[in-house]
Amino acid sequence: MTNYYMPTRIVGGENCIVDNASLLKELGKKALIVTGRNSAKANGSFADVEKALEANGQAYALFDQVMANPTIACAFDAAGLAQREACDFVIALGGGSPMDLGKAAAAIAVNPLPADALFSTPFDQALPVAAVPTTAGTGSEATRYAILTNDAVQSKSSLSSPLLFPRLAFLDARYLASLSRNTLVNTAIDALSHAVEGMLGARASAFTDAAAKSGLRAFAECLPALQSGDISDPAVREKLLFAASLDGMVIANTGTIAVHAMGYLLTYFKKVDHGRANGLLLGAYLRLVQRKEQAAGTNRVGDILGALGMKSLDEFDAAIDGLLGEREKCAAAEIEQYAETAIHAAHIANSAIKPDKADLLETLTRSLGG
Repeated sequence: MTNYYMPTRIVGGENCIVDNASLLKELGKKALIVTGRNSAKANGSFADVEKALEANGQAYALFDQVMANPTIACAFDAAGLAQREACDFVIALGGGSPMDLGKAAAAIAVNPLPADALFSTPFDQALPVAAVPTTAGTGSEATRYAILTNDAVQSKSSLSSPLLFPRLAFLDARYLASLSRNTLVNTAIDALSHAVEGMLGARASAFTDAAAKSGLRAFAECLPALQSGDISDPAVREKLLFAASLDGMVIANTGTIAVHAMGYLLTYFKKVDHGRANGLLLGAYLRLVQRKEQAAGTNRVGDILGALGMKSLDEFDAAIDGLLGEREKCAAAEIEQYAETAIHAAHIANSAIKPDKADLLETLTRSLGG
């Protein structure tokens, strides 16, 4: 059975926000701009949004307090500003953190959602959102999720609703030009993980596989630039941004699997960047799946490697290790804790080949064991 849904209008190209300012006019009269403290002003995206809003005669309020791995409290702060300023739409500007925070605020601002039951309380409306990614990884501009740090479960949790799909996404690869190699690598691996996990998910379909394979091919084509950290070629930046959005469309329909369940814990407890955390786990998890596929008579790992133009998992591991450098290490007790927590995550049931706790222990130990 196939059930594919992606309602976001995506507009791309150099200067696409200003050139398509009229699209923002359809969303409302006053925007809440949600972003981090500095990067959007440095890369020019904030100035482009200001120019577009000014051309339309639209006002805005600015919430620029988004941190990495944003919290529930931060989402309520942004929503409170939207309410006080009578904002009727949101522009989320930045990497995954501002985009997810903006989508969460869009829901909280118009629904009676309690902070202590945010992820279990249904809602039936949300402010319209326009998303402007300035990194190429999360794909949040094309998903139904808003991921927030949740101290109650010592991990991350997600709001999930079709209402959280942005109405608009503006993809301008100019904003990636000033990114550090570290950010480039971590975000690109995040996108890679979305494609891989989508193909290994229980809800994979011909539509999501086609998008995932296209994203994997784009990642492979950009691999030399990621290894060197040189993305001065605009075509490389555009390809990375294209892949990230495609892979966002994949997980919007398939969800993610065990890699994310484990990776969230590395981010929460060890402060490892989300994309890097997934990258640390991918190779070992693919080996686990490959072994189980041999018994099941399937070859999804082979399909993934084929799309990447790789012949073996050894080649995959070499490419990822070349990007990650020296790996973080965890003690055996930490690994045991992570496996025990991750096995209860919803991501596990979403896996086509469902791992057990021993499988998670194996993956974590191979990836992080001292």
